[in-house]
Amino acid sequence: MSTTRPPVDESLRDAYLRRLGFATPPPATVETLYTLHRAQVERIPYESVWIWLGERRKIEPLDSVRYLVSGRGGYCFHHNGAMATLLDWLGFRVHWHVAGVQGGGEPAPHTSGDHLALTVTDLPSDTNPDGAWFIDAGLGVGPHEPMPLRVGTYTQGPHTYGLRPSDLDPAGWRWDGDPNLSLQGMDFLPGAATTADLQAEHERLQTSPDSTFVKFLIVLRRDATGVDLLNGRILKHLGHTETKTELNTRADWYACLADKFNLSLSDVDEPAKTALWKKVTTAHEQQLAAAG
Repeated sequence: MSTTRPPVDESLRDAYLRRLGFATPPPATVETLYTLHRAQVERIPYESVWIWLGERRKIEPLDSVRYLVSGRGGYCFHHNGAMATLLDWLGFRVHWHVAGVQGGGEPAPHTSGDHLALTVTDLPSDTNPDGAWFIDAGLGVGPHEPMPLRVGTYTQGPHTYGLRPSDLDPAGWRWDGDPNLSLQGMDFLPGAATTADLQAEHERLQTSPDSTFVKFLIVLRRDATGVDLLNGRILKHLGHTETKTELNTRADWYACLADKFNLSLSDVDEPAKTALWKKVTTAHEQQLAAAG
């Protein structure tokens, strides 16, 4: 892993694996890589609820593992930082890369460090003999499974993604998002990254009024049928077709977090939960008023 490698913490490793559905540490195989990736995006939500609760986080690898083991989710730095640590502990050769996400409103690709991208190398298979893989559990609407790190178009369930050399650096890579989803794409640089390369953007993303995560409470999970998205009080499923449900009661909203997104918030007290529901409802009403 291309940052300071934390020594194996067997207790954390095994707790993390249990959350992903593993009873014992699996071998470092292609099959394990696929199973771990699918489990990460299905069982652990990509979410900004912690920001709306007024929490602040670090992005050191062991901190990210602890957030996820505690029953919470996180955004890209937490998902990919934790997953890279677990893969490293299991014997995979995993690398960190500085990246930049291009959202729907951003006109140009960039590599500002607002995203952590991962690759795994030295893991050949019959269909990918050079053994290089792109993995990413931290894009929310990103891939459900690993993708061979080579030029191509990859369909996973109802969504299709692409990989090609980055226009910003031909030694780097460009992941093209599904045109029916919210991300245009993501570019990442070829060299090694550390948490120091990402720290400034992490601070901006968790505190700036202009940050999407500060402006919107977002929770996502990915599975073979598509993407479940909670934006404030609006729940959507984005698959071959789109469904939309407005959650109008506190009980329904918290049940959705727990049942749909595996985010029970059991460590959050009732006053904080009440304040969060009021904050989400106020933002929802403001959005409705702005939309006319």
